[in-house]
Amino acid sequence: MSQFMKNNTSLNKLESFDKMMQKKTSSMLGYPINTAQEYRDLYRFFDYSLINLGDPFVPSSYRINSEQFELEVLQFFAKLYKMPARDSWGYITSGGTEGNTHGIFVGRELYPDALLYFSKDTHYSISKIARLLNIQTVLVESQKNGEIDYTDLEKKIQKNKHLPVILNLNIGTTMKGAIDNVDAVVAILKRNNIRKYHIHCDAALFGMILPFVKGASRVDFQQPIGSLAISGHKFIGTHMPCGIALCRKQLVKWIETPIDYIGTHDTTITGCRNGHTPLFLWYAIQKRGLKGFSKEAHDCISNAKYLAEKLKKIHWPYFLNRFSNTVLFKKPSMKIITKWQLAVSRDWAHIVVMQSVTKESIDRFISDLILTA
Repeated sequence: MSQFMKNNTSLNKLESFDKMMQKKTSSMLGYPINTAQEYRDLYRFFDYSLINLGDPFVPSSYRINSEQFELEVLQFFAKLYKMPARDSWGYITSGGTEGNTHGIFVGRELYPDALLYFSKDTHYSISKIARLLNIQTVLVESQKNGEIDYTDLEKKIQKNKHLPVILNLNIGTTMKGAIDNVDAVVAILKRNNIRKYHIHCDAALFGMILPFVKGASRVDFQQPIGSLAISGHKFIGTHMPCGIALCRKQLVKWIETPIDYIGTHDTTITGCRNGHTPLFLWYAIQKRGLKGFSKEAHDCISNAKYLAEKLKKIHWPYFLNRFSNTVLFKKPSMKIITKWQLAVSRDWAHIVVMQSVTKESIDRFISDLILTA
């Protein structure tokens, strides 16, 4: 037995932390994390230093990796988003921000003098990425529901028609769950004869919801988008942050550099990547499949409507976008915010109805809300 295992103080600290995490996990409503998944079959692989290096489509000289699983995961997402086989590329990232960084980086390399357009409801990572990549930005107004204001977008594009366009479109905004319409944006670009453009779609959460919802806004690579980012730890629910970056293969050539040291190409942001996350994503796909993901997406949207109806009955101001699992409502007391770990922006809070948010937990939240109103 190790000296650490003999140390009761250390063991007690871990035991205490475990109990605290169980309690906090059971009362988390404000953030888009699926806490309902179990991956015990994979725990044995933590004994290995799984590291994926460089381009997943070009084998590296480091063989303790999970690239075979990464490629299967990418194949699943390429098919889900209708990527042409000859133009399909992607990799497993550390999360949504890295996926956004990769997509916008590709756009910047393609058009070095482009302006980056994004709406006021865009995730904070986009403005940070613009600073990192030294890209000039154009902030576009948002509609009341959080969707990009197409009239303002067109006006600002017309003002800068002499420069290429990089567009970040939100496929589910952070606070309101609004979806920017890709077809409407493409129509604006065509109408104004903008031929040099790169569209990146931030689909961190909704990227695993919209493909399974009939009548939802269309987002796929049959449209002229260049890149798309999805989070793995949100809807899918891995135990550590990760994501999926999809990009057209012809565009990745603009950032590709052969690296002798690792025996592959440098086409990613981080170079060396977590080799365990592809296993988690692969396992989730094998276990749940399209039917399982579809049921979960519909359950989340159904329970979001249930929450909205409950708020309506107690006359609590709320808003719910169509095809969304994010319910925005008037900010409650600090006691409620703290207990249920709600995300807050100014006078509003939201609940992201994930797989672990049941009707029972919604009922408990509503009861607390009534008591503290």
